[in-house]
Amino acid sequence: MPKPDKKSRKKEKQQIATAEVPIVDVDDSDANAPDSDPRDDETSDQSDDQANDPSDKTEPETTEDGIITSTPFSALNLHPSLLSSIASLKWSSATQIQASAIPPALEGRDVIGLAETGSGKTGAFAIPILNYLLDKPQKQVFAVILAPTRELAFQIHEVMVALGRGMGANSVCVVGGVDMASQAIALARNPHVVVATPGRLLDHLQNTKGFHLRQLKYLVMDEADRMLSMDFEKEINQILEVIPDCEKGRRTMLFSATMTSKVEKLQRASLVDPVKVEVSTKFQTPKKLLQSYLFIPAKYKDCYLTYLINEHAGQSVLVFGATCNNVQRLALMLRNLGFPAICLHGQMSQPKRLGALTKFKAGGRDILICTDVASRGLDIPSVDVVINFDLPGHGKDYIHRVGRTARAGRSGKAIAMVTQYDVEVYQRLEHLVSVASCC
Repeated sequence: MPKPDKKSRKKEKQQIATAEVPIVDVDDSDANAPDSDPRDDETSDQSDDQANDPSDKTEPETTEDGIITSTPFSALNLHPSLLSSIASLKWSSATQIQASAIPPALEGRDVIGLAETGSGKTGAFAIPILNYLLDKPQKQVFAVILAPTRELAFQIHEVMVALGRGMGANSVCVVGGVDMASQAIALARNPHVVVATPGRLLDHLQNTKGFHLRQLKYLVMDEADRMLSMDFEKEINQILEVIPDCEKGRRTMLFSATMTSKVEKLQRASLVDPVKVEVSTKFQTPKKLLQSYLFIPAKYKDCYLTYLINEHAGQSVLVFGATCNNVQRLALMLRNLGFPAICLHGQMSQPKRLGALTKFKAGGRDILICTDVASRGLDIPSVDVVINFDLPGHGKDYIHRVGRTARAGRSGKAIAMVTQYDVEVYQRLEHLVSVASCC
């Protein structure tokens, strides 16, 4: 494999220019994930809430882009036990979506929240659920949280466990790819909260003896636009038919990054007189994200990826590829060169996916090579650099990819690798996002 000499390195460093990126409008069309069928896999990305990750113990500061507000959780009229749990996670102040959504939720109102990944949505619905549970405890399943993917469901479950640990509230995660019998045993213990993907929850409602949601008090639909784009509308409607309706006291919270026609239809079917909360409804990249591109010959693409990885040694790097095969190949190549790389894609088994994500989050591996499975919602703390080895075909996917870094007020870097065959695609992205260009 040819390696860039000193002159080419110097020239490349001159080429990599960075710039602050303004808010942009992005097309709402759904992207087709090339790595796997989302219905078969229930994979893809992911929870969101980098600001609220219980494993990330760094206390976020108030940021200039307004992610964290000056509203302390103590001002939200929460139960003392819940405030203690929040403090143990080092959540200092509420984010914008939390400060806006929690008060009406505590008043018993239905809530529809429009907020992007990393805005603190998990806390916005987890806190009202647990506060209500403390006020009116019950032994049956109290709340159901629906998520579009397995990874997002696991991350929401982790937050619920962390918040509920000090108050005796328990949570069960029910997703595909895991033995149904063991899940049925866990559901038979009547957990307070069930976090699930729509398909697997419906399987249990139809096939698990004794499991029902007749006493359900809270329904949350997170990443609703994503669930509907993955054709879960039928499953969601079937679930809505077998749970208590709003007239019987069920409270509903719906969160989405975009308000599509399908989301509006779901809102009308499941929410009653909701309070609408909007936080940064335009697609945008974080203000502290520096973006650049690297224009290179296609035949030296692997070589320059190796160079970029080496230049950012010691930092956590997320590399996006277009296909499962390419992601697997890049991970093997980097490991053979001595880099601590691990891959994540839709053809991996569920335990392997979770293992890869856990290793990366824990710092056991600094380099994660992935498909768009991880481009939305995955709560990965402290990603320093995002490299787009293969460019996405849609501007919205680019926004989601680079949104994995520069979260919760931190700075970050995104680099796009552009070959002679990618110029047209890159120009479309550049039209939507002002990336520093070089000649």
